[in-house]
Amino acid sequence: MNLKPAIIGNGSWATALAKLMLNNCSELNWFMRKQEDVDYMKQYGTNPRYISSVEFETDKINFYTDVTLCIKNSNFIILAVPSAFLYDTLAPLSKNDFENKIVFSAIKGIVPQHNLIVGEYMNNAFQVPLSNIGVITGPCHAEEVAMEKLSYLTIASQTQSYAESMSKLLNCRYLKTTTSDDIYGTEYSAVLKNVIAVAGGICHALGYGDNYLAVLVSNAIQEIKRFVDAVHPIDRDIKASAYLGDLLVTAYSQFSRNRMFGTMLGKGYSVKQAQLEMNMIAEGYYAVKCIYEINKQYKVDMPITNAVYKIVYEKKNPKKEIEYLSDLLS
Repeated sequence: MNLKPAIIGNGSWATALAKLMLNNCSELNWFMRKQEDVDYMKQYGTNPRYISSVEFETDKINFYTDVTLCIKNSNFIILAVPSAFLYDTLAPLSKNDFENKIVFSAIKGIVPQHNLIVGEYMNNAFQVPLSNIGVITGPCHAEEVAMEKLSYLTIASQTQSYAESMSKLLNCRYLKTTTSDDIYGTEYSAVLKNVIAVAGGICHALGYGDNYLAVLVSNAIQEIKRFVDAVHPIDRDIKASAYLGDLLVTAYSQFSRNRMFGTMLGKGYSVKQAQLEMNMIAEGYYAVKCIYEINKQYKVDMPITNAVYKIVYEKKNPKKEIEYLSDLLS
C-alpha cells in the first residue's frame, strides 16, 4: 500500500506525531484549522501553539486548512483533535469522503455529541469499516516524545497489516511500538484513565499522599477491566502497557492535563475557572459524563468514575465525595 498519511489536528499530540512520522516518510499532509498557524509554521518551522521546541522541515509538509481536500489527497488518516471538537471538524465531510480510507484515532476521549468512542463514531457516522479503523494509544506523553525521551505506543487495529504500517510510520530511535487487535479495550481504557487522573489530582489537592494514590490506581485498573470487559468481552491482559501503563503515566505524570484539572478542582476551583486557567482541553471532563451515561446500560460497579462525575457535574463537595470513595476502596 502506497501510504499518503495525513494528520488532522494541531495540538500537542498532532505535533508529536508529525515529528515521529517525518522520520519515516518523505511527505506528510497536515490539516490545521487556522490559516495564521499555517503561515507561522511555513515561516518559522515550529508550531506557534503547542510544543514549539519541535522544528520541522516544512518542505516535506503539505499544509491544508480545508479538511475535505486534505482527506481527499490522503489515504492514511490520523485524527488528533480533542474529542469535543471532532464532530465540528469533520462536519463538512460525508461517508463518501472516507471511502477506502484507513482511519487511526490518536484521540483519548469520547465524542460527546454521540457518547461514542472515536472508532465507533467513524463507523456509525461515516460507515468506515471496523477493519479500516485503528487506535494509537500510550503509555506516552507528547511532551516527552518532543524531548526524544524513550517512549512506547500501542497500535491497535483488527487488520494487522494496517497496525504494522502505522508502527513503521512511528517507530524510531526513541519511540517503540507494539501492536494489538483490541480497538475497543485500548480506546475505552485511554478514555477512562483520564477520568482516574482527574480523581488523582483531586485527591492530591486534598492532601492525600502516595500511599492513597497507589490504592486509588490499583482499584482504578480493576474498575477499567470491569468496564471494558462488559462493553467488549474478549481475552485481554489488563496489565499490559496499553491499559495499566497508560493509566499509570496519566495518573502520576507532571504533564497530565487531567491530573492538573483535578488538582484545581480539589483546591476549590469551579470547573469553569479551572478550564479558563488551564487554557487546554482536559479530556476527562467530557469523558466522565459520557462513561457515566454509557454505564447506565451496563451497570458496572465504577465508584471512582461516579465520584468524579458527582464532583464535576453535580457540583458535590470534593472533600466529602473522596471521603466516601475512600471507604469503598480496598
